[in-house]
Amino acid sequence: MLQVKVLGSGCANCKRLETETRGALDAEGIAYTLEKVTDYADIVAYGILSTPGLVMNEQVKSAGRIPKRQQIVEWATQLKAGK
Repeated sequence: MLQVKVLGSGCANCKRLETETRGALDAEGIAYTLEKVTDYADIVAYGILSTPGLVMNEQVKSAGRIPKRQQIVEWATQLKAGK
């Protein structure tokens, strides 16, 4: 199962990233767990200085932007394939 983390304080863009990520993965039928990380120290530990951030299976995939749904699906598919 894919482990997804949305990093951010809970701002509008952080909520939008969560919505986009859930929508993309649900549409493709990809099994996942999603955790929201709001603690600043935990966010910085990933090396992210601007939020929102997206982490999949402990790999930082984006920071400071909201990726397109297709990009989220591509990342998830690659991780499931072990790449």
